Amino acid sequence: MIMRLSFATLASLALATTACAREADTATNNAESAVVAGAAAAVSQAAAPAYDFPEEAWRDLDPENTLYIETTHGRIVVELAPEFAPGHVERMKTLARDQFYDFLIWHRVIEDFMAQGGGSRANPNHGTDLPNLQAEFTLARGPELTISELMQRPVSPSIPQVGQAGFWNSFHAGTQPIAQAMITATGQVQSWLLHCEGAAAMARTNDPNSAGSQFYITRGDAEHLNATYTVWGRVRHGQDAVNAIEVGTLFQDPGFTPDVIRSMRVEADIPEAERTNVQIVDSNHPSFNGYLDSLRDADGALPDVCDIDIPTRIQD
Repeated sequence: MIMRLSFATLASLALATTACAREADTATNNAESAVVAGAAAAVSQAAAPAYDFPEEAWRDLDPENTLYIETTHGRIVVELAPEFAPGHVERMKTLARDQFYDFLIWHRVIEDFMAQGGGSRANPNHGTDLPNLQAEFTLARGPELTISELMQRPVSPSIPQVGQAGFWNSFHAGTQPIAQAMITATGQVQSWLLHCEGAAAMARTNDPNSAGSQFYITRGDAEHLNATYTVWGRVRHGQDAVNAIEVGTLFQDPGFTPDVIRSMRVEADIPEAERTNVQIVDSNHPSFNGYLDSLRDADGALPDVCDIDIPTRIQD
């Protein structure tokens, strides 16, 4: 059966997803809130990969599309994905450069699920005065933007359609099979970045176009949000810091003392001596296929895509 996804379809599905709606209790001044749920899996950051990659398989992050989020638990380095979410990426960079997030808090943090930031101690509904963002849940793409199709995978529990999953530019991604582009009116298929652990995405209400400034980073897989919430980046270093953020919800959990977002900056604006030089393995390099083969079980099957780590390292 051909999977047919559109922004309109996904919007209506998002509005009908009661599980998400039940979690969307933290509205912002721009009518934005967090709604996310999932299961945990530990991610090793900057560890030496078991597979021996050649030097040319490693790539640097683009400083203009990398965010540094400073926390009491350490620096979180997030690579941005403007190809998939240009509006959201631009908003995050704008707010970071305006120092909007400095000294705001992680006001809603759920174990094995996500850490939501952008609220304040006085008002967890704190938000930007900028206009709300249009949803960028999925990307319409043709063959020129390649996503590997490694396994069949349901889009999400709330979208009972089967697509393909693999990698785009070292991001975990889902997609309609590119072969279906030949039978679509536009010659394109719908693709989306996955809510695997370490996904950075935008919070919103049941209105698909209500995101403004509050964001979340997943502490576990949140499959039910795939293709109905905008993923704009991925943690490349510091997932341990994300997982260490104090758990609780402001004004709901007695005794909860939220952790602070000390600052958020675009890497390009940081002096080179103060940067964390993260390199990741390029999923487009031929050696990545050998790495995947090393992960196959006795029957030749790969782990679930969310359980496949992208190796990282820190260069001095």
